[in-house]
Amino acid sequence: MTNRQGHPVADNQNIRTVGSRGPSTLENYNFLEKITHFDRERVPERIVHARGAGAHGWFEAYGKVGDEPISKYTRAKLFQEAGKRTPVFVRFSTVTHGTHSPETLRDPRGFAVKFYTEDGNWDLVGNNLKIFFIRDAIKFPDLIHAFKPDPITNIQDTERIFDFISQSPEAMHMITFLFSPWGIPANYRQMQGSGVNTYKWVNQEGKAVLVKYHWEPKQGILNLTQPEAEAIQAKNFNHATQDLYEAIERKDYPEWELYVQIMEDGEHPELDFDPLDDTKLWPKKQFPFLPVGRMVLDKNPQDYHAEVEQAAFGTGVLVDGLDFSDDKMLQGRTFSYSDTQRYRVGANYLQLPINAPKKHVATNQTGGQMAYHIDRPTGVNPHINYEPSLLDGLKEVEKTGAPHEPYVEGPVQRKGIERTNDFAQAGQTYRALEGWEREDLINNLVIGLGPCDPRIQKKMVEMFTRCDEDYGRRVSEGLQKWKPGLLPLEGAPMGADGTAEAVQWAMEKGHPSDPY
Repeated sequence: MTNRQGHPVADNQNIRTVGSRGPSTLENYNFLEKITHFDRERVPERIVHARGAGAHGWFEAYGKVGDEPISKYTRAKLFQEAGKRTPVFVRFSTVTHGTHSPETLRDPRGFAVKFYTEDGNWDLVGNNLKIFFIRDAIKFPDLIHAFKPDPITNIQDTERIFDFISQSPEAMHMITFLFSPWGIPANYRQMQGSGVNTYKWVNQEGKAVLVKYHWEPKQGILNLTQPEAEAIQAKNFNHATQDLYEAIERKDYPEWELYVQIMEDGEHPELDFDPLDDTKLWPKKQFPFLPVGRMVLDKNPQDYHAEVEQAAFGTGVLVDGLDFSDDKMLQGRTFSYSDTQRYRVGANYLQLPINAPKKHVATNQTGGQMAYHIDRPTGVNPHINYEPSLLDGLKEVEKTGAPHEPYVEGPVQRKGIERTNDFAQAGQTYRALEGWEREDLINNLVIGLGPCDPRIQKKMVEMFTRCDEDYGRRVSEGLQKWKPGLLPLEGAPMGADGTAEAVQWAMEKGHPSDPY
Protein backbone atom coordinates (compact mmCIF):
# COMPACT_ATOMS: atom_id res chain seq x y z
CA MET A 1 0.00 0.00 0.00
CA THR A 2 1.26 3.48 -0.91
CA ASN A 3 0.01 7.03 -0.87
CA ARG A 4 -0.63 9.00 -4.08
CA GLN A 5 3.05 9.94 -4.24
CA GLY A 6 4.02 6.26 -4.25
CA HIS A 7 5.37 6.30 -0.67
CA PRO A 8 4.88 3.00 1.20
CA VAL A 9 2.26 3.17 3.98
CA ALA A 10 3.27 1.15 7.02
CA ASP A 11 0.52 2.33 9.39
CA ASN A 12 -2.93 3.09 8.00
CA GLN A 13 -4.65 2.86 11.39
CA ASN A 14 -3.22 5.71 13.49
CA ILE A 15 -2.55 9.39 12.89
CA ARG A 16 0.60 10.91 14.39
CA THR A 17 -0.05 12.38 17.86
CA VAL A 18 1.72 13.69 20.94
CA GLY A 19 1.45 10.58 23.09
CA SER A 20 -1.22 7.97 22.44
CA ARG A 21 -4.14 10.32 23.27
CA GLY A 22 -3.07 13.39 21.28
CA PRO A 23 -3.28 16.15 20.29
CA SER A 24 -2.39 15.42 16.70
CA THR A 25 0.45 17.07 14.84
CA LEU A 26 0.27 19.13 11.67
CA GLU A 27 2.85 17.06 9.82
CA ASN A 28 0.44 14.11 9.36
CA TYR A 29 1.26 14.03 5.65
CA ASN A 30 -0.30 10.65 4.83
CA PHE A 31 -3.45 11.52 6.77
CA LEU A 32 -3.73 14.97 5.21
CA GLU A 33 -3.27 13.55 1.70
CA LYS A 34 -5.87 10.86 2.40
CA ILE A 35 -8.52 13.08 4.02
CA THR A 36 -8.17 16.02 1.61
CA HIS A 37 -8.62 13.68 -1.33
CA PHE A 38 -11.63 12.13 0.40
CA ASP A 39 -13.09 15.62 0.86
CA ARG A 40 -12.91 16.05 -2.91
CA GLU A 41 -13.69 12.57 -4.21
CA ARG A 42 -17.12 13.51 -5.54
CA VAL A 43 -17.27 15.61 -8.68
CA PRO A 44 -20.41 17.77 -8.89
CA GLU A 45 -23.25 15.45 -9.77
CA ARG A 46 -24.99 15.86 -13.09
CA ILE A 47 -27.95 18.23 -12.92
CA VAL A 48 -29.82 15.66 -15.03
CA HIS A 49 -28.97 11.98 -15.49
CA ALA A 50 -27.16 11.89 -12.12
CA ARG A 51 -28.10 8.29 -11.25
CA GLY A 52 -26.35 5.98 -13.70
CA ALA A 53 -24.97 2.54 -14.48
CA GLY A 54 -22.69 1.54 -17.32
CA ALA A 55 -20.95 -1.24 -19.20
CA HIS A 56 -18.44 -1.84 -21.99
CA GLY A 57 -19.11 -3.78 -25.16
CA TRP A 58 -18.97 -3.63 -28.93
CA PHE A 59 -21.05 -2.65 -31.92
CA GLU A 60 -21.10 -4.85 -35.02
CA ALA A 61 -22.10 -3.30 -38.34
CA TYR A 62 -24.23 -5.11 -40.93
CA GLY A 63 -22.72 -3.13 -43.83
CA LYS A 64 -26.23 -2.41 -45.07
CA VAL A 65 -29.23 -0.29 -44.15
CA GLY A 66 -32.12 -2.65 -44.65
CA ASP A 67 -31.32 -4.30 -47.99
CA GLU A 68 -29.29 -1.44 -49.45
CA PRO A 69 -25.54 -0.72 -49.18
CA ILE A 70 -25.14 1.74 -46.34
CA SER A 71 -22.64 3.74 -48.39
CA LYS A 72 -25.62 5.04 -50.40
CA TYR A 73 -26.55 7.15 -47.39
CA THR A 74 -23.45 7.63 -45.19
CA ARG A 75 -19.69 7.43 -45.50
CA ALA A 76 -19.20 6.90 -41.74
CA LYS A 77 -16.51 4.21 -41.59
CA LEU A 78 -17.89 2.24 -38.66
CA PHE A 79 -20.98 1.22 -40.69
CA GLN A 80 -19.39 0.26 -44.03
CA GLU A 81 -18.10 -3.28 -43.55
CA ALA A 82 -20.31 -6.20 -42.51
CA GLY A 83 -18.99 -7.74 -39.30
CA LYS A 84 -16.80 -4.76 -38.38
CA ARG A 85 -16.74 -4.25 -34.62
CA THR A 86 -16.31 -0.94 -32.81
CA PRO A 87 -15.72 -0.76 -29.02
CA VAL A 88 -18.48 1.03 -27.07
CA PHE A 89 -19.24 2.23 -23.57
CA VAL A 90 -22.88 2.69 -22.57
CA ARG A 91 -24.25 4.70 -19.66
CA PHE A 92 -27.86 4.20 -18.58
CA SER A 93 -29.44 6.66 -16.18
CA THR A 94 -32.50 8.24 -14.66
CA VAL A 95 -33.07 11.87 -15.55
CA THR A 96 -34.59 13.95 -12.77
CA HIS A 97 -33.34 12.65 -9.45
CA GLY A 98 -30.01 12.56 -7.62
CA THR A 99 -27.08 10.16 -7.65
CA HIS A 100 -28.46 7.73 -5.08
CA SER A 101 -32.17 8.02 -5.86
CA PRO A 102 -34.23 4.84 -6.31
CA GLU A 103 -34.24 3.29 -9.77
CA THR A 104 -37.98 2.66 -9.47
CA LEU A 105 -39.04 6.27 -9.82
CA ARG A 106 -41.22 7.48 -12.68
CA ASP A 107 -38.72 9.19 -14.92
CA PRO A 108 -37.30 8.98 -18.43
CA ARG A 109 -34.15 6.84 -18.65
CA GLY A 110 -30.99 8.00 -20.35
CA PHE A 111 -29.37 5.72 -22.96
CA ALA A 112 -25.97 7.14 -24.02
CA VAL A 113 -23.53 5.21 -26.23
CA LYS A 114 -19.90 6.18 -26.86
CA PHE A 115 -18.46 4.56 -30.01
CA TYR A 116 -14.65 4.52 -30.08
CA THR A 117 -14.34 4.58 -33.89
CA GLU A 118 -11.23 4.75 -36.08
CA ASP A 119 -12.19 8.34 -36.92
CA GLY A 120 -12.55 9.31 -33.26
CA ASN A 121 -15.46 9.16 -30.86
CA TRP A 122 -19.13 9.23 -31.78
CA ASP A 123 -21.60 9.82 -28.94
CA LEU A 124 -25.21 8.80 -29.54
CA VAL A 125 -26.93 10.45 -26.58
CA GLY A 126 -30.60 9.70 -26.03
CA ASN A 127 -33.36 8.33 -23.82
CA ASN A 128 -35.44 5.18 -23.58
CA LEU A 129 -38.49 7.03 -24.92
CA LYS A 130 -38.38 8.12 -28.55
CA ILE A 131 -39.73 11.65 -28.03
CA PHE A 132 -39.25 14.55 -25.59
CA PHE A 133 -41.31 17.10 -23.62
CA ILE A 134 -40.30 20.25 -25.49
CA ARG A 135 -39.08 21.22 -28.95
CA ASP A 136 -37.05 24.34 -28.17
CA ALA A 137 -33.90 24.27 -26.01
CA ILE A 138 -34.65 27.60 -24.35
CA LYS A 139 -37.39 25.85 -22.31
CA PHE A 140 -35.11 23.10 -20.99
CA PRO A 141 -34.03 24.76 -17.69
CA ASP A 142 -37.69 25.54 -16.90
CA LEU A 143 -38.76 21.98 -17.69
CA ILE A 144 -36.14 20.53 -15.36
CA HIS A 145 -36.89 23.05 -12.61
CA ALA A 146 -40.57 22.06 -12.76
CA PHE A 147 -39.71 18.36 -12.40
CA LYS A 148 -37.04 18.88 -9.73
CA PRO A 149 -37.99 19.24 -6.04
CA ASP A 150 -39.60 22.45 -4.77
CA PRO A 151 -36.78 24.94 -3.96
CA ILE A 152 -38.28 25.56 -0.49
CA THR A 153 -39.53 22.14 0.66
CA ASN A 154 -37.06 20.06 -1.43
CA ILE A 155 -39.95 17.70 -2.26
CA GLN A 156 -41.03 16.82 -5.79
CA ASP A 157 -44.47 18.30 -6.33
CA THR A 158 -46.82 17.30 -9.14
CA GLU A 159 -48.58 20.66 -8.98
CA ARG A 160 -45.35 22.26 -10.19
CA ILE A 161 -45.04 19.65 -12.92
CA PHE A 162 -48.59 19.98 -14.22
CA ASP A 163 -48.49 23.76 -13.86
CA PHE A 164 -45.65 23.76 -16.41
CA ILE A 165 -47.17 21.04 -18.62
CA SER A 166 -50.55 22.79 -18.73
CA GLN A 167 -48.80 25.71 -20.45
CA SER A 168 -46.69 23.48 -22.71
CA PRO A 169 -49.09 21.52 -24.94
CA GLU A 170 -46.23 20.01 -26.95
CA ALA A 171 -45.48 17.87 -23.86
CA MET A 172 -48.77 15.93 -24.03
CA HIS A 173 -47.28 13.09 -26.09
CA MET A 174 -44.39 12.59 -23.66
CA ILE A 175 -46.67 12.88 -20.62
CA THR A 176 -48.85 10.10 -22.03
CA PHE A 177 -45.83 7.82 -22.18
CA LEU A 178 -44.32 8.96 -18.88
CA PHE A 179 -47.42 8.39 -16.72
CA SER A 180 -48.12 5.01 -18.32
CA PRO A 181 -46.04 1.90 -17.46
CA TRP A 182 -43.53 3.13 -20.07
CA GLY A 183 -42.50 5.71 -17.45
CA ILE A 184 -40.94 3.00 -15.25
CA PRO A 185 -38.83 0.47 -17.21
CA ALA A 186 -38.32 -2.75 -15.25
CA ASN A 187 -34.55 -2.59 -15.75
CA TYR A 188 -31.94 -1.23 -18.15
CA ARG A 189 -31.48 -4.44 -20.17
CA GLN A 190 -35.12 -4.63 -21.22
CA MET A 191 -35.78 -1.11 -22.38
CA GLN A 192 -35.53 0.64 -25.71
CA GLY A 193 -33.18 3.48 -26.55
CA SER A 194 -33.47 6.33 -29.01
CA GLY A 195 -31.41 9.25 -30.25
CA VAL A 196 -34.69 11.25 -29.86
CA ASN A 197 -33.46 14.12 -32.05
CA THR A 198 -33.18 14.15 -35.83
CA TYR A 199 -29.68 13.83 -37.26
CA LYS A 200 -28.27 13.61 -40.80
CA TRP A 201 -26.28 11.01 -42.68
CA VAL A 202 -23.90 12.29 -45.39
CA ASN A 203 -22.58 10.13 -48.24
CA GLN A 204 -19.38 10.41 -50.30
CA GLU A 205 -20.96 12.94 -52.66
CA GLY A 206 -22.00 15.21 -49.80
CA LYS A 207 -25.70 14.40 -50.15
CA ALA A 208 -27.58 14.20 -46.84
CA VAL A 209 -30.70 12.49 -45.54
CA LEU A 210 -32.47 12.92 -42.21
CA VAL A 211 -32.20 9.98 -39.78
CA LYS A 212 -33.54 8.89 -36.41
CA TYR A 213 -31.79 6.20 -34.34
CA HIS A 214 -33.54 3.46 -32.36
CA TRP A 215 -32.12 0.72 -30.09
CA GLU A 216 -34.39 -2.31 -29.72
CA PRO A 217 -33.52 -4.84 -26.96
CA LYS A 218 -33.17 -8.49 -27.97
CA GLN A 219 -34.22 -9.36 -24.39
CA GLY A 220 -37.70 -7.93 -24.95
CA ILE A 221 -39.29 -4.92 -23.24
CA LEU A 222 -40.52 -4.90 -19.63
CA ASN A 223 -42.29 -2.01 -17.88
CA LEU A 224 -43.76 -1.63 -14.39
CA THR A 225 -46.99 -0.22 -12.96
CA GLN A 226 -46.74 2.19 -10.04
CA PRO A 227 -47.71 -0.40 -7.35
CA GLU A 228 -45.21 -2.92 -8.78
CA ALA A 229 -42.43 -0.32 -8.72
CA GLU A 230 -43.23 0.67 -5.15
CA ALA A 231 -43.07 -2.97 -4.04
CA ILE A 232 -39.64 -3.33 -5.65
CA GLN A 233 -38.42 -0.07 -4.13
CA ALA A 234 -39.35 -1.31 -0.65
CA LYS A 235 -36.82 -4.14 -1.10
CA ASN A 236 -34.10 -2.69 -3.34
CA PHE A 237 -33.57 0.83 -4.70
CA ASN A 238 -30.57 -0.27 -6.80
CA HIS A 239 -32.35 -3.07 -8.62
CA ALA A 240 -31.62 -1.94 -12.20
CA THR A 241 -27.90 -1.41 -11.59
CA GLN A 242 -27.70 -4.78 -9.86
CA ASP A 243 -29.60 -6.47 -12.69
CA LEU A 244 -27.22 -5.11 -15.35
CA TYR A 245 -24.06 -5.91 -13.39
CA GLU A 246 -25.10 -9.44 -12.47
CA ALA A 247 -26.32 -10.28 -15.99
CA ILE A 248 -22.91 -9.40 -17.43
CA GLU A 249 -21.07 -11.27 -14.65
CA ARG A 250 -23.01 -14.47 -15.44
CA LYS A 251 -22.27 -13.92 -19.17
CA ASP A 252 -25.92 -13.23 -20.02
CA TYR A 253 -24.80 -10.36 -22.21
CA PRO A 254 -27.55 -7.88 -23.11
CA GLU A 255 -27.92 -7.07 -26.80
CA TRP A 256 -29.68 -4.39 -28.80
CA GLU A 257 -30.24 -4.00 -32.53
CA LEU A 258 -29.72 -0.51 -33.97
CA TYR A 259 -32.36 0.67 -36.44
CA VAL A 260 -32.63 3.91 -38.35
CA GLN A 261 -35.49 5.69 -40.01
CA ILE A 262 -34.53 7.64 -43.11
CA MET A 263 -36.29 10.66 -44.60
CA GLU A 264 -35.27 12.91 -47.46
CA ASP A 265 -34.00 16.25 -46.16
CA GLY A 266 -36.64 18.94 -46.47
CA GLU A 267 -39.77 20.42 -44.92
CA HIS A 268 -42.15 17.60 -46.00
CA PRO A 269 -45.39 19.58 -46.33
CA GLU A 270 -47.28 16.31 -46.83
CA LEU A 271 -46.80 15.49 -43.11
CA ASP A 272 -49.05 17.00 -40.43
CA PHE A 273 -45.98 17.72 -38.27
CA ASP A 274 -42.49 19.07 -38.75
CA PRO A 275 -40.00 16.17 -39.07
CA LEU A 276 -37.48 18.10 -36.92
CA ASP A 277 -39.97 18.26 -34.01
CA ASP A 278 -38.62 15.96 -31.29
CA THR A 279 -42.06 15.65 -29.65
CA LYS A 280 -43.19 13.55 -32.61
CA LEU A 281 -42.68 9.99 -33.84
CA TRP A 282 -42.04 9.34 -37.51
CA PRO A 283 -44.76 6.87 -38.61
CA LYS A 284 -43.25 3.42 -39.17
CA LYS A 285 -45.41 2.71 -42.19
CA GLN A 286 -44.01 5.69 -44.07
CA PHE A 287 -40.49 5.51 -42.62
CA PRO A 288 -39.74 1.88 -41.69
CA PHE A 289 -37.18 0.76 -39.12
CA LEU A 290 -34.09 -0.39 -41.04
CA PRO A 291 -31.45 -2.47 -39.19
CA VAL A 292 -27.82 -1.33 -39.44
CA GLY A 293 -26.05 -3.26 -36.68
CA ARG A 294 -26.15 -4.77 -33.21
CA MET A 295 -24.59 -3.94 -29.85
CA VAL A 296 -23.52 -6.35 -27.11
CA LEU A 297 -22.44 -5.35 -23.59
CA ASP A 298 -19.99 -7.91 -22.20
CA LYS A 299 -17.76 -6.19 -19.62
CA ASN A 300 -18.54 -4.43 -16.36
CA PRO A 301 -16.59 -1.32 -15.26
CA GLN A 302 -13.55 -1.89 -13.07
CA ASP A 303 -14.21 1.33 -11.18
CA TYR A 304 -17.55 3.10 -11.04
CA HIS A 305 -16.23 6.61 -10.52
CA ALA A 306 -13.48 6.48 -13.13
CA GLU A 307 -15.69 4.99 -15.83
CA VAL A 308 -19.40 5.56 -15.14
CA GLU A 309 -19.39 8.79 -13.13
CA GLN A 310 -16.70 10.53 -15.19
CA ALA A 311 -17.98 9.27 -18.54
CA ALA A 312 -18.81 12.39 -20.54
CA PHE A 313 -21.09 12.47 -23.57
CA GLY A 314 -22.14 15.16 -26.02
CA THR A 315 -24.59 15.34 -28.91
CA GLY A 316 -22.01 17.28 -30.92
CA VAL A 317 -19.55 14.38 -30.88
CA LEU A 318 -20.01 13.15 -34.48
CA VAL A 319 -17.63 11.51 -36.96
CA ASP A 320 -17.30 12.08 -40.69
CA GLY A 321 -20.46 10.92 -42.47
CA LEU A 322 -22.72 11.97 -39.56
CA ASP A 323 -24.08 15.48 -39.19
CA PHE A 324 -26.55 17.72 -37.37
CA SER A 325 -30.03 18.58 -38.50
CA ASP A 326 -31.66 21.94 -37.75
CA ASP A 327 -33.62 20.38 -34.84
CA LYS A 328 -33.79 23.23 -32.29
CA MET A 329 -33.42 20.91 -29.30
CA LEU A 330 -30.40 19.20 -30.86
CA GLN A 331 -28.74 22.56 -31.52
CA GLY A 332 -29.19 23.58 -27.89
CA ARG A 333 -28.09 20.21 -26.48
CA THR A 334 -24.94 20.29 -28.59
CA PHE A 335 -23.65 23.32 -26.71
CA SER A 336 -25.00 22.34 -23.31
CA TYR A 337 -23.69 18.78 -23.01
CA SER A 338 -20.01 19.48 -23.60
CA ASP A 339 -20.19 22.69 -21.56
CA THR A 340 -21.56 20.64 -18.66
CA GLN A 341 -18.67 18.17 -18.84
CA ARG A 342 -16.07 20.94 -18.63
CA TYR A 343 -17.82 22.27 -15.53
CA ARG A 344 -18.25 18.86 -13.90
CA VAL A 345 -15.08 16.98 -14.75
CA GLY A 346 -12.74 19.72 -15.97
CA ALA A 347 -11.27 21.31 -19.07
CA ASN A 348 -9.27 18.16 -19.88
CA TYR A 349 -12.08 15.63 -19.39
CA LEU A 350 -11.29 14.16 -22.81
CA GLN A 351 -7.88 12.99 -21.56
CA LEU A 352 -9.52 10.60 -19.09
CA PRO A 353 -9.28 7.01 -20.40
CA ILE A 354 -13.07 6.49 -20.44
CA ASN A 355 -13.54 9.57 -22.64
CA ALA A 356 -10.37 9.53 -24.73
CA PRO A 357 -10.66 8.25 -28.31
CA LYS A 358 -8.86 5.00 -29.07
CA LYS A 359 -6.71 6.64 -31.75
CA HIS A 360 -3.98 9.28 -31.80
CA VAL A 361 -5.03 12.81 -30.89
CA ALA A 362 -3.24 15.83 -32.30
CA THR A 363 -4.34 19.31 -31.22
CA ASN A 364 -2.80 22.61 -30.23
CA GLN A 365 -4.92 22.80 -27.09
CA THR A 366 -2.82 22.97 -23.94
CA GLY A 367 -3.10 23.89 -20.27
CA GLY A 368 -6.17 23.79 -18.07
CA GLN A 369 -6.74 21.93 -14.84
CA MET A 370 -5.43 18.35 -14.63
CA ALA A 371 -3.72 18.21 -18.02
CA TYR A 372 -1.44 15.18 -17.83
CA HIS A 373 -0.14 14.93 -21.37
CA ILE A 374 0.15 17.05 -24.51
CA ASP A 375 -1.84 16.09 -27.60
CA ARG A 376 1.02 16.64 -30.06
CA PRO A 377 2.51 13.43 -31.49
CA THR A 378 6.21 12.72 -32.06
CA GLY A 379 7.73 14.21 -35.20
CA VAL A 380 5.92 17.51 -34.74
CA ASN A 381 7.89 20.61 -33.75
CA PRO A 382 7.07 21.00 -30.01
CA HIS A 383 7.71 24.76 -30.17
CA ILE A 384 4.83 25.31 -32.60
CA ASN A 385 1.45 25.28 -30.84
CA TYR A 386 -0.45 27.09 -33.58
CA GLU A 387 -1.60 26.46 -37.15
CA PRO A 388 -0.87 27.31 -39.98
CA SER A 389 2.92 27.20 -39.83
CA LEU A 390 5.92 26.47 -42.09
CA LEU A 391 7.93 25.17 -39.13
CA ASP A 392 6.71 21.57 -38.90
CA GLY A 393 3.62 22.11 -36.78
CA LEU A 394 0.34 20.24 -37.14
CA LYS A 395 -1.20 20.17 -40.63
CA GLU A 396 -4.80 19.94 -41.81
CA VAL A 397 -5.89 16.55 -43.14
CA GLU A 398 -7.26 16.02 -46.62
CA LYS A 399 -11.01 15.91 -47.03
CA THR A 400 -12.39 12.38 -47.36
CA GLY A 401 -15.54 13.27 -49.27
CA ALA A 402 -17.56 16.14 -50.65
CA PRO A 403 -18.73 18.45 -47.86
CA HIS A 404 -22.43 18.63 -47.06
CA GLU A 405 -23.39 22.27 -47.64
CA PRO A 406 -27.09 22.81 -46.96
CA TYR A 407 -28.52 26.09 -48.24
CA VAL A 408 -30.09 28.28 -45.55
CA GLU A 409 -32.09 31.45 -46.12
CA GLY A 410 -34.62 33.33 -44.04
CA PRO A 411 -35.17 36.10 -41.52
CA VAL A 412 -33.43 35.72 -38.17
CA GLN A 413 -36.32 35.69 -35.70
CA ARG A 414 -37.83 34.18 -32.56
CA LYS A 415 -40.65 32.04 -33.84
CA GLY A 416 -41.99 28.56 -33.20
CA ILE A 417 -42.40 25.95 -35.91
CA GLU A 418 -45.65 26.16 -37.87
CA ARG A 419 -46.91 22.55 -37.81
CA THR A 420 -47.11 21.90 -34.06
CA ASN A 421 -50.04 19.41 -34.03
CA ASP A 422 -49.50 18.88 -30.30
CA PHE A 423 -52.35 16.47 -29.59
CA ALA A 424 -52.80 14.03 -32.51
CA GLN A 425 -49.89 11.68 -31.77
CA ALA A 426 -50.62 11.75 -28.02
CA GLY A 427 -54.12 10.52 -28.85
CA GLN A 428 -52.77 7.84 -31.17
CA THR A 429 -50.40 6.66 -28.44
CA TYR A 430 -53.24 6.58 -25.88
CA ARG A 431 -55.39 4.45 -28.19
CA ALA A 432 -52.45 2.13 -28.94
CA LEU A 433 -51.86 1.36 -25.25
CA GLU A 434 -53.22 -1.91 -23.93
CA GLY A 435 -56.12 -1.77 -21.48
CA TRP A 436 -53.97 -2.30 -18.37
CA GLU A 437 -51.54 0.37 -19.58
CA ARG A 438 -54.36 2.90 -20.02
CA GLU A 439 -55.68 2.02 -16.56
CA ASP A 440 -52.27 2.65 -14.98
CA LEU A 441 -51.90 5.88 -16.97
CA ILE A 442 -55.24 7.26 -15.78
CA ASN A 443 -54.61 6.26 -12.15
CA ASN A 444 -51.19 7.92 -12.12
CA LEU A 445 -52.51 11.11 -13.72
CA VAL A 446 -55.43 11.35 -11.28
CA ILE A 447 -53.13 10.78 -8.30
CA GLY A 448 -50.74 13.44 -9.58
CA LEU A 449 -53.43 15.97 -10.56
CA GLY A 450 -55.66 15.40 -7.50
CA PRO A 451 -53.82 17.78 -5.17
CA CYS A 452 -53.32 20.43 -7.90
CA ASP A 453 -54.97 23.83 -8.19
CA PRO A 454 -58.39 23.45 -9.95
CA ARG A 455 -57.21 25.78 -12.73
CA ILE A 456 -54.39 23.36 -13.54
CA GLN A 457 -56.78 20.38 -13.40
CA LYS A 458 -59.19 22.09 -15.79
CA LYS A 459 -56.48 22.98 -18.29
CA MET A 460 -54.99 19.48 -18.23
CA VAL A 461 -58.39 17.82 -18.74
CA GLU A 462 -59.00 20.14 -21.71
CA MET A 463 -55.72 19.06 -23.27
CA PHE A 464 -56.26 15.35 -22.57
CA THR A 465 -59.66 15.68 -24.26
CA ARG A 466 -58.05 17.26 -27.31
CA CYS A 467 -55.76 14.21 -27.46
CA ASP A 468 -58.67 11.77 -27.20
CA GLU A 469 -62.21 12.24 -25.88
CA ASP A 470 -62.08 9.04 -23.81
CA TYR A 471 -58.69 10.10 -22.41
CA GLY A 472 -60.03 13.41 -21.11
CA ARG A 473 -63.29 11.90 -19.87
CA ARG A 474 -61.56 9.23 -17.78
CA VAL A 475 -59.17 11.71 -16.19
CA SER A 476 -62.08 14.07 -15.45
CA GLU A 477 -64.17 11.30 -13.89
CA GLY A 478 -61.21 10.18 -11.82
CA LEU A 479 -60.68 13.69 -10.49
CA GLN A 480 -64.36 13.99 -9.57
CA LYS A 481 -64.04 10.83 -7.45
CA TRP A 482 -60.68 11.78 -5.99
CA LYS A 483 -60.72 12.70 -2.29
CA PRO A 484 -57.79 14.33 -0.52
CA GLY A 485 -57.89 11.98 2.48
CA LEU A 486 -54.40 11.70 3.84
CA LEU A 487 -52.79 12.81 0.61
CA PRO A 488 -50.85 16.06 0.99
CA LEU A 489 -52.04 19.22 -0.71
CA GLU A 490 -48.54 19.54 -2.10
CA GLY A 491 -45.38 17.49 -2.28
CA ALA A 492 -46.74 14.38 -4.03
CA PRO A 493 -44.11 12.74 -6.27
CA MET A 494 -45.07 11.52 -9.74
CA GLY A 495 -47.49 8.61 -9.55
CA ALA A 496 -47.06 7.93 -5.83
CA ASP A 497 -50.19 7.48 -3.70
CA GLY A 498 -50.54 7.79 0.05
CA THR A 499 -47.40 9.83 0.59
CA ALA A 500 -48.87 11.54 3.66
CA GLU A 501 -49.84 8.10 4.99
CA ALA A 502 -46.18 7.15 4.84
CA VAL A 503 -45.30 10.13 7.04
CA GLN A 504 -47.99 9.11 9.53
CA TRP A 505 -47.02 5.42 9.40
CA ALA A 506 -43.44 6.30 10.29
CA MET A 507 -44.69 7.74 13.58
CA GLU A 508 -47.25 5.02 14.24
CA LYS A 509 -45.03 2.06 13.40
CA GLY A 510 -41.82 3.40 14.91
CA HIS A 511 -40.64 1.55 18.05
CA PRO A 512 -39.92 3.73 21.08
CA SER A 513 -36.55 3.38 22.77
CA ASP A 514 -35.03 4.74 25.96
CA PRO A 515 -32.34 7.40 25.60
CA TYR A 516 -28.74 6.50 26.29
